[in-house]
Amino acid sequence: MRKNPQHLLLWMTFVMSLVFAVWQALLNNFVIERAQFTGAEIGLLQSLREVPGFLAFTAIFALLLIREQSFALLSLALLCVGVAITGFFPQVLGLYLTTVLMSVGFHYFETINQSLTLQWVDKDKTAGFMGKALAWRSAAALLGYGSIWLVMSWLKLDYVWMYALIGALGLLMVVTMRVYYPSFEVGEIQHKKIILRRRYWLYYLLTFFSGARRQIFMVFAGFMMVEKFGYSVSEITALFLINYLVNLLFAPAIGRFIGRIGERRALTLEYTGLILVFIGYALVEQAHLAAALYVVDHLLFAMAIAIKTYFQKIADRQDIAATMSVSFTINHIAAVIIPALLGLLWLTSPAAVFYIGAGFAVCSLLLALNVPGAPAQGKEALWQWRSDRAPEIDARARLGQDSE
Repeated sequence: MRKNPQHLLLWMTFVMSLVFAVWQALLNNFVIERAQFTGAEIGLLQSLREVPGFLAFTAIFALLLIREQSFALLSLALLCVGVAITGFFPQVLGLYLTTVLMSVGFHYFETINQSLTLQWVDKDKTAGFMGKALAWRSAAALLGYGSIWLVMSWLKLDYVWMYALIGALGLLMVVTMRVYYPSFEVGEIQHKKIILRRRYWLYYLLTFFSGARRQIFMVFAGFMMVEKFGYSVSEITALFLINYLVNLLFAPAIGRFIGRIGERRALTLEYTGLILVFIGYALVEQAHLAAALYVVDHLLFAMAIAIKTYFQKIADRQDIAATMSVSFTINHIAAVIIPALLGLLWLTSPAAVFYIGAGFAVCSLLLALNVPGAPAQGKEALWQWRSDRAPEIDARARLGQDSE
């Protein structure tokens, strides 16, 4: 419990993962058993969940009124409240509303958390620290899944108690962090306006396609386990336990591995693997093979650390908070639309949904090949749109062009 910003980041990550992991693990069984959801309803729910992510750019305006550290803790508290009340509203409309409330806290927290990480951690240590943070996420998720077994399997309590207890525990931990940790400085004063820079174009596109294919994994891979293969709550929880145990063991090593081989090679490896995994989802007919693909899929997403370290190396430090807000919106452009549209496609052809995911991974692979071996300011991409001194856009002030 050292009073430094890195440990605060780790504890905030721990609480977020603990609360969100329980919400996610119970979701598919809860909505099917209590609200009789089909693919169409779950797709719409997940689209609504991503709307706050699409609006994450508004976080930069909130920073005009509140410090990033305080905003992160406030957002984390909102996430906990949203999860705590989920079990009290087992109807379609109630689930939509509690999901949006939870999602507002989740997405604002993730936006600010990423910004603070890139500001508080040195460039040469960022990949390793993010790998460590993934391990903390995994440890928290394992604790959450253990609590599901304790509350629902051993104590035989209902969903409503599980959601309420984990949300209340998370909220208590947030209050403790607010009291225990002092306010830390962020170094460079951050821009308090929306900024789109032409030289970050490759980062924006990598972020967009990452969001698109992530939705297919988040929404439909887990839903397939329940609908197609009949996984129970305990079996889904066991699958998540395996996922996070693998991450707990290997995520720190993955972070160090990315630091050694560089972002280009790491992203190429990730996207090549994801293409094969999505094709496997489309063809799989055995429950145990589907579970194996799910574990591999989850492990490959740990390689997405490389997108963040790539941006840290090419960015002006004053741009970090503003760009994290914009990047979350870019990440969620497709996320708002894809679950609802593919939820309808799921009704007629689940395999086609995963083939589309493979197509997104191919696009990401082509973009990754344009990442330089040693990215830096002035070396943002192997192929540039224009010269390194290209005009840029200040979206808040006007749509005119400003030189860097």
